[in-house]
Amino acid sequence: MLLSLLNRKEKLKFLDLAMHMVSVDGKPTELEQRLLNIMLAEVGDGIVQEYHFSLSKDLPETIKFFEKATPTVKNIVYLNLLKVAMTDEFYNTAEHFMLEDIRERFQIEELKKKQIMRLVYNERDLRERAKRIVSH
Repeated sequence: MLLSLLNRKEKLKFLDLAMHMVSVDGKPTELEQRLLNIMLAEVGDGIVQEYHFSLSKDLPETIKFFEKATPTVKNIVYLNLLKVAMTDEFYNTAEHFMLEDIRERFQIEELKKKQIMRLVYNERDLRERAKRIVSH
Protein backbone atom coordinates (compact mmCIF):
# COMPACT_ATOMS: atom_id res chain seq x y z
CA MET A 1 0.00 0.00 0.00
CA LEU A 2 1.46 3.34 -1.13
CA LEU A 3 4.79 1.71 -2.05
CA SER A 4 4.73 3.47 -5.42
CA LEU A 5 5.42 6.72 -3.52
CA LEU A 6 8.87 5.49 -2.49
CA ASN A 7 11.95 6.18 -4.58
CA ARG A 8 13.95 3.36 -6.19
CA LYS A 9 16.39 2.84 -3.30
CA GLU A 10 13.60 3.02 -0.70
CA LYS A 11 11.64 0.39 -2.61
CA LEU A 12 14.61 -1.98 -2.71
CA LYS A 13 15.37 -1.41 0.97
CA PHE A 14 11.68 -1.93 1.85
CA LEU A 15 11.65 -5.27 0.02
CA ASP A 16 14.67 -6.30 2.05
CA LEU A 17 12.86 -5.43 5.29
CA ALA A 18 9.75 -7.27 4.11
CA MET A 19 11.80 -10.41 3.43
CA HIS A 20 13.25 -10.22 6.92
CA MET A 21 9.75 -9.77 8.35
CA VAL A 22 8.35 -12.89 6.68
CA SER A 23 11.45 -14.87 7.58
CA VAL A 24 11.60 -13.91 11.25
CA ASP A 25 9.28 -16.80 12.13
CA GLY A 26 10.66 -19.30 9.63
CA LYS A 27 10.13 -19.85 5.95
CA PRO A 28 7.56 -17.56 4.26
CA THR A 29 4.09 -19.09 4.03
CA GLU A 30 2.30 -19.29 0.70
CA LEU A 31 0.10 -16.37 1.77
CA GLU A 32 3.13 -14.27 2.76
CA GLN A 33 4.83 -15.10 -0.54
CA ARG A 34 1.71 -14.03 -2.42
CA LEU A 35 1.64 -10.70 -0.54
CA LEU A 36 5.35 -10.17 -1.30
CA ASN A 37 4.59 -10.75 -4.99
CA ILE A 38 1.78 -8.17 -4.84
CA MET A 39 4.13 -5.68 -3.18
CA LEU A 40 6.80 -6.43 -5.75
CA ALA A 41 4.29 -5.65 -8.50
CA GLU A 42 3.33 -2.42 -6.73
CA VAL A 43 6.91 -1.14 -6.64
CA GLY A 44 7.12 -1.37 -10.44
CA ASP A 45 8.71 -3.28 -13.27
CA GLY A 46 12.13 -1.66 -12.95
CA ILE A 47 12.43 -2.88 -9.38
CA VAL A 48 11.05 -6.33 -10.28
CA GLN A 49 13.93 -6.86 -12.69
CA GLU A 50 16.49 -5.79 -10.07
CA TYR A 51 15.19 -7.54 -6.99
CA HIS A 52 15.70 -11.16 -6.01
CA PHE A 53 13.90 -12.69 -3.06
CA SER A 54 16.79 -13.38 -0.75
CA LEU A 55 17.74 -12.19 2.70
CA SER A 56 20.47 -9.62 2.83
CA LYS A 57 22.97 -9.68 5.64
CA ASP A 58 22.67 -5.95 6.29
CA LEU A 59 19.36 -5.67 8.18
CA PRO A 60 20.82 -3.17 10.68
CA GLU A 61 22.05 -1.02 7.78
CA THR A 62 18.63 -1.17 6.12
CA ILE A 63 16.95 -0.03 9.31
CA LYS A 64 19.53 2.77 9.69
CA PHE A 65 18.77 3.85 6.13
CA PHE A 66 15.11 4.37 7.00
CA GLU A 67 15.90 6.08 10.31
CA LYS A 68 17.13 8.99 8.17
CA ALA A 69 14.05 9.00 5.92
CA THR A 70 11.12 11.39 6.11
CA PRO A 71 8.23 10.58 8.47
CA THR A 72 6.03 9.81 5.46
CA VAL A 73 8.48 7.20 4.15
CA LYS A 74 8.86 5.66 7.61
CA ASN A 75 5.08 5.46 7.99
CA ILE A 76 4.64 3.83 4.56
CA VAL A 77 7.34 1.27 5.34
CA TYR A 78 5.90 0.54 8.79
CA LEU A 79 2.37 0.24 7.38
CA ASN A 80 3.48 -2.34 4.85
CA LEU A 81 5.60 -4.29 7.33
CA LEU A 82 2.61 -4.44 9.65
CA LYS A 83 0.49 -5.64 6.75
CA VAL A 84 3.02 -8.39 6.01
CA ALA A 85 3.11 -9.48 9.66
CA MET A 86 -0.67 -9.62 9.86
CA THR A 87 -1.23 -11.43 6.56
CA ASP A 88 -1.39 -14.87 8.00
CA GLU A 89 -3.48 -15.67 11.02
CA PHE A 90 -0.43 -16.38 13.14
CA TYR A 91 1.07 -13.13 14.46
CA ASN A 92 3.90 -14.35 16.65
CA THR A 93 6.16 -12.85 19.27
CA ALA A 94 9.20 -12.56 16.99
CA GLU A 95 7.17 -10.48 14.50
CA HIS A 96 5.83 -8.32 17.31
CA PHE A 97 9.30 -7.62 18.72
CA MET A 98 10.71 -6.88 15.27
CA LEU A 99 7.86 -4.45 14.51
CA GLU A 100 8.23 -2.75 17.89
CA ASP A 101 11.99 -2.37 17.43
CA ILE A 102 11.48 -0.86 13.98
CA ARG A 103 8.70 1.43 15.25
CA GLU A 104 10.94 2.75 18.01
CA ARG A 105 13.92 3.19 15.71
CA PHE A 106 11.71 5.00 13.17
CA GLN A 107 10.37 7.17 16.02
CA ILE A 108 6.76 6.34 15.22
CA GLU A 109 4.61 7.29 18.19
CA GLU A 110 2.05 4.98 19.75
CA LEU A 111 -0.90 7.01 18.41
CA LYS A 112 0.46 6.78 14.84
CA LYS A 113 1.00 3.04 15.32
CA LYS A 114 -2.65 2.64 16.33
CA GLN A 115 -3.80 4.67 13.32
CA ILE A 116 -1.69 2.54 10.99
CA MET A 117 -2.95 -0.67 12.59
CA ARG A 118 -6.52 0.55 12.10
CA LEU A 119 -5.79 0.97 8.36
CA VAL A 120 -4.53 -2.62 8.14
CA TYR A 121 -7.57 -3.95 10.02
CA ASN A 122 -9.95 -1.90 7.87
CA GLU A 123 -8.36 -3.24 4.70
CA ARG A 124 -8.63 -6.82 5.98
CA ASP A 125 -12.27 -6.26 7.00
CA LEU A 126 -13.11 -4.80 3.60
CA ARG A 127 -11.50 -7.75 1.83
CA GLU A 128 -13.42 -10.24 4.00
CA ARG A 129 -16.74 -8.42 3.44
CA ALA A 130 -16.10 -8.42 -0.29
CA LYS A 131 -15.43 -12.19 -0.24
CA ARG A 132 -18.68 -12.80 1.65
CA ILE A 133 -20.71 -10.64 -0.70
CA VAL A 134 -19.41 -12.22 -3.90
CA SER A 135 -19.69 -15.73 -2.44
CA HIS A 136 -23.38 -15.53 -1.54
